Amino acid sequence: MALIIKSGDAKAFADWKIHFSEFAPGLDVHFWEDPDVDPASIHYAMVWDPEPGRLAKFPNLKLISSSAAGVDNIMRDPHLPKHLPVVRVTTTDTAQRMGDYVCWAALTAMRRIPEILVAQTTCGWDSSMTGESAPETRVGVMGLGAMGSRAAEMLALLGFQTAGWSGSPKSIPGVESYAGPGVFDAFLARTDILVCLLPLTPDTKAIIRAETIAKLPRGACIVNAGRGGHVVNADLIAALDRGHLKSAVLDVFDPEPLPKDSPFWAHPKVIVTPHIASFGSRRVRARHVANVLAAFERGDPLPGLYDPVRGY
Repeated sequence: MALIIKSGDAKAFADWKIHFSEFAPGLDVHFWEDPDVDPASIHYAMVWDPEPGRLAKFPNLKLISSSAAGVDNIMRDPHLPKHLPVVRVTTTDTAQRMGDYVCWAALTAMRRIPEILVAQTTCGWDSSMTGESAPETRVGVMGLGAMGSRAAEMLALLGFQTAGWSGSPKSIPGVESYAGPGVFDAFLARTDILVCLLPLTPDTKAIIRAETIAKLPRGACIVNAGRGGHVVNADLIAALDRGHLKSAVLDVFDPEPLPKDSPFWAHPKVIVTPHIASFGSRRVRARHVANVLAAFERGDPLPGLYDPVRGY
């Protein structure tokens, strides 16, 4: 069996090959850019943002795995073979890393760190910039899948007044559940820090726009670690500039990498991170994908299987 990998450069591939040799020693592993690979020899692909049409050129492909939690970079390919299963990387490691990131971002917003960083550039000493405390701060998490649930659970343990909004009710200790579009406005109205961890679907695209932002309390903050397509950039910047939003912590963008001329880079109320919120180590992800391939060969259920009806 052979796997082809598109996730990082040649140096990254060398790491991937080492890790797959540990967890799937019988697997023949190839680099996406290797011109000598026979397309007919490839049975599996692990990819991130493959160029449209390339996956369709492997006639014996059985399964496609993302190299991360998202699959939208794969599903946007108009030539993607529709009969093939597509899986996401869903591990306890990625969920924990997302929880770590969201807690850091919420604390950053709560303690007014963007303002403090600006003050530091001018040697500004203002001891009134204390921010709030977690029990005084209401956080709302949009999306309660594996990563969203872990993030909400961790936020609640820090003492935040935590709520989650999802398609169906969820039961997470210390987390108030809001489910469905009928309660979305009420969820927004009680949220001081809005965290987006939704999958990107036609229903969630541009969900953080002027209309949504206006329903948040004045002085609210945005944390987006879902997908760049969730945000209407101009609406977010306008809300920051007029003071309706206090700050934003952004890890995902459309397009990526974030262009150098994007106003987010220099905006005094924005902290930019380079899509690193939940990226687990290559070793952990290789182990997960190796387990998925073994499950597929046995005919077992596949973790993280993409559902075209739900869109994630």
